[in-house]
Amino acid sequence: MTSSSDVDVSHGSFAVCPKNPSSPERSTPKGATSFDVHATSAVTVHIIHSLTTKPMINSRWPLDPDIEVVVTIDVTSRTVNDNKVKISYYGREGNELSVAWLYLTCVDVSLDVDLSRSGRVKSKGKDKAKWTWGPDGQGAVLLVNCDRDSPGRGGTDSGEVDIRTSADLQDMSIMLLRTQGPSAIFTEYQVVLHVPESDADKVRVFHAIRSDSHPQYKPVLGPDKLSYVLDHVGSGENTFYVEGLAFPDVGFSGLVSFSVSLLEVPHKNSPGTPIFTDTVVFRVAPWIMTPNTQQPMEVFVCSIQRGSDSNEVFLEGLQVLLKKANCKLTICSEVETRSDRWIQDELEFGYVEAPHKTFPVVFDSPRNRGLKDFAFKKILVRGCIASPLSPCKIPHPGGPCHCSSLPQGPDFGYVTREPPRRDVSSLDSFGNLDVSPPVTVQGKEYPLGRILIGSPLPWSSGRRMSKAVRDFLYAQKVQAPVEVYSEWLSVGHVDEFLTFVPAYDRKGFRLLLASPNACYKLFKEKQRQGHGEATQLIGKGVGKASLRHGRDHQRPLQASLNALLPSSCRAEGQ
Repeated sequence: MTSSSDVDVSHGSFAVCPKNPSSPERSTPKGATSFDVHATSAVTVHIIHSLTTKPMINSRWPLDPDIEVVVTIDVTSRTVNDNKVKISYYGREGNELSVAWLYLTCVDVSLDVDLSRSGRVKSKGKDKAKWTWGPDGQGAVLLVNCDRDSPGRGGTDSGEVDIRTSADLQDMSIMLLRTQGPSAIFTEYQVVLHVPESDADKVRVFHAIRSDSHPQYKPVLGPDKLSYVLDHVGSGENTFYVEGLAFPDVGFSGLVSFSVSLLEVPHKNSPGTPIFTDTVVFRVAPWIMTPNTQQPMEVFVCSIQRGSDSNEVFLEGLQVLLKKANCKLTICSEVETRSDRWIQDELEFGYVEAPHKTFPVVFDSPRNRGLKDFAFKKILVRGCIASPLSPCKIPHPGGPCHCSSLPQGPDFGYVTREPPRRDVSSLDSFGNLDVSPPVTVQGKEYPLGRILIGSPLPWSSGRRMSKAVRDFLYAQKVQAPVEVYSEWLSVGHVDEFLTFVPAYDRKGFRLLLASPNACYKLFKEKQRQGHGEATQLIGKGVGKASLRHGRDHQRPLQASLNALLPSSCRAEGQ
């Protein structure tokens, strides 16, 4: 008597079929006391048993409830059912009572990414659902597609659901779906790519579909698409491009996962049963802030020409300095900045990095004064920022300036955080945001430095940087923020009393701290030397001076040493 068990598909993974357990008791004929197992050459048979169970004569095994037969295959099938397992059952006298057949087809279904962070997608990686930090870590990296490679668009590329330029693809990470096996199998089973609902609004996936004219990039996963059934799957590769839509933030660690499942679908309208699933994990690259100890590439400065606050002399000196430093200077016109000179308070430069691509990203402050729209609309202009109403102020050797006001451009990203109800304070300006060079603190290394934020004392209820901005900075993880007491200042920015400068020694930098005490002593010394009426401040307000030539004369409010020192003494309780 011969019986058979026909299984069309065994679980396939990385070109190796995982264990397919079977209990020999399931099809045991009456009177059987032992069994043996034989298989075709591509199949490996494992007998799982307890320490007390031993094989019998002729490699037969007793029929025992604790025995399990496990078969694996390490070769992809060429045809359906080309691998067989034969289980023979024997009676007490050793006579063969029955035979059970197991027919196996092994397919390879693998989802692959740049697991090693080498810039290339390699096949058959291990622990693909695991992501670890560091140069010896593993796991793919994903960039937020926050620049604008496609001309004529109003926002960043991440806000668009199609691809118009090859440059846009370069900002994305590649994910490959590799399948091998008999084509007949893939007509009977579904291959489905899917993303968890919790991750879907953080990413978008495009399927590269070959055509006679040029490749088509079909959006298949994203905020409104959780799964994608592939048509006409056979042996080969399917290429997907993955873009990030959101930076790490509160409630989002930056980790996103994708899976491919092989589904058995017994009926047309059946949801299907997963036979095998392969999962990969990406981490969205954090926004990394750059310290001012690095070699500068470009300096942005606002031009103020109107009134007594003109900075033309300052700009002339800055141009000379930057020419010596061989550094590009971008002068932002008063029209475009709406007379807001505090560009350091409006924006902060950083970057995002993956093995395949790195580009700068500007972080736009929620202070939203005269420079409110500058970072989004103008920061990516190369060469200079000019307009018919505001001619270029940068020298152009060899010819006239042909610069123009351009929209946001390629390979320079943009990110911002706006607190709800516009609840902002002076501490939301980015003069209150700094970063140290690489440091080691109590044995822990911070190779990208640490972010510095000005704050009140922990137990006080003073002004504080808005939660939306602080949450964003903390969520990036790689530059763990340090909150520094700055509430003692009227404006309250960290850049008013500290900065980092390069130093040519082992540490490579120095932290410069302003000393109010040293300043007070210097002022007192100059006062004793007879300079008490020396003007220290010229304010923006105006006050009425003495009558001169029979009419009122308005002049800016001024403060001398003599005026400042008593106030300082009173502030110190002297």
